[in-house]
Amino acid sequence: MSNILLTRIDDRLIHGQVVSQWCNELKPDWMLVVNDAVAKDEGEQELMNMVAPAYAQTRYLTTEEAIYTLKHADEDQKIMILVANPEDALQLIEGGVSIKKVNIGNMDMKEGKHIVASGVAVDDKDLDAFKKMEDCGVELEIKKVPGMKAESLEVLK
Repeated sequence: MSNILLTRIDDRLIHGQVVSQWCNELKPDWMLVVNDAVAKDEGEQELMNMVAPAYAQTRYLTTEEAIYTLKHADEDQKIMILVANPEDALQLIEGGVSIKKVNIGNMDMKEGKHIVASGVAVDDKDLDAFKKMEDCGVELEIKKVPGMKAESLEVLK
């Protein structure tokens, strides 16, 4: 089983804050962007490759591909997982990937969602996924950058 440094929900996936803050702090060998749509969108991948750190290999995988890859990764591989939404993270967990903690970053406001924390907007589907993660024993934290104090999760109840 691989060495998962961070599993982060951020609908922007790879962007400046992830690279300058999280990657700088964790120094991953691999950045796995797990999202079925992005795994098929070469244009989106090219944009993210422009800001991804050169020292980390970046891969764009469907959730199914990621489950297989993570189950067979070497323990010495330091991996950062980026997903766009709670449902993608839940699919990994339910697929048997050993994720102990999920970091909640940016989830933009969209129709049908309501703001629960700075930069975090959720709907019932998101809340259901968070509840299922917690039921699986996964710790959830709302935290934008490494040095920041985690925000209360009571807003997700």
